[in-house]
Amino acid sequence: MKTDNIDRPAILAEMNAAFYRYEQALISNDTDVLDELFWHDPRTVRFGAGENLYGIDAIRAFRASRPAQGLDRNLINTTITTFGDDMAVASTEFTRAGTDKIGRQQQTWVKMPSGWKIVAAHVSLMV
Repeated sequence: MKTDNIDRPAILAEMNAAFYRYEQALISNDTDVLDELFWHDPRTVRFGAGENLYGIDAIRAFRASRPAQGLDRNLINTTITTFGDDMAVASTEFTRAGTDKIGRQQQTWVKMPSGWKIVAAHVSLMV
């Protein structure tokens, strides 16, 4: 891939908007938007701090059963990189009030006909 296709301003702006829309939905527990932003496919994977979720149905079930409080967090070291017009990787660290642990989140996004979708995600805590 030619380097002039990496982080093209218009594509990076789209991806930033999608990423921060996801973040707002996450901290407000807007499960409709969270569901919208994941690829609706059995090949979608989300590895969490305590769960391995394979497929959109498992991800939906996790979201439906997750407590809706204590989701606020502060992002640090967020890096979003786009490759061409339709692929991106978003990486961030996060902290939450009341704990010294640092969380990590990484997502692979692909631009589908219906918009940017997370096709793979990983969330973990540093110990």
